Amino acid sequence: MDFKTGPLMYGLAAFVILFVIVQSVFFIAKAWKRGIEIGVPKEKLKQTVISSALFTIAPAISILATVLALASALGIVLPWIRLSVIGNLAYETVAAESALNVLGGSLSQEVTDKQQFSTIAWTMTIGSCFPLVLLPILCKKVHKAMGKAVSGNKIDEKLGDVLGAAAFIGIIAAFVSRAIAGVETNGVSAGVMSVSVLISAMIFTIALDYLCKKKSLKKLEAFVLPIAMFGAMGIAILISQTLPANIAEFTWR
Repeated sequence: MDFKTGPLMYGLAAFVILFVIVQSVFFIAKAWKRGIEIGVPKEKLKQTVISSALFTIAPAISILATVLALASALGIVLPWIRLSVIGNLAYETVAAESALNVLGGSLSQEVTDKQQFSTIAWTMTIGSCFPLVLLPILCKKVHKAMGKAVSGNKIDEKLGDVLGAAAFIGIIAAFVSRAIAGVETNGVSAGVMSVSVLISAMIFTIALDYLCKKKSLKKLEAFVLPIAMFGAMGIAILISQTLPANIAEFTWR
């Protein structure tokens, strides 16, 4: 039996997910009771619950896509546990890949070593705990400092938005450029498939973003990321099924 999908792993997953559900129901009940106490109409509360539930659909699709992306290497259970609590595609894949790089492995291959699997699980879990500890302590100070730096006029406020976006894009660009350049990891480097999927995801994202702005489709904005991800996955399947293997699987260093 595969240790990644054994009874122990499913038992841990059931416990974690049950805990998350019970916690969510508890706070929903407390919030509903408090809303009634302060005089919020029940219709308003129902609308809030419904809109909140609908708003979770898009993030849930993104999380599902992340679980599927990690499942080939880590099995379905560990990504399921991790993303049921906290995490996202950018963090989980970077944490797992970083741990595997040290151990001489890669997410492009199935993890069969128990020590590697355990190291990945601890890296993903411990790394995600730091924001929960540091944010309450530092977030207010950071926001206050940024507020002073960009306050005063509209130009400064726009500069703050640009700096925030640039920092995020810079992080993503570092990983993307490393992959495109073919930096080898355990004998595996970038190729036609990975770059085609990257370009496809960019095209889908730009097209959907343009459609949202052009047609004023605000409700579609939350679904841009998951649609682009699944669209890129579809392109990967199309390439693998239509192109000759020597082209679809071609990689460079």
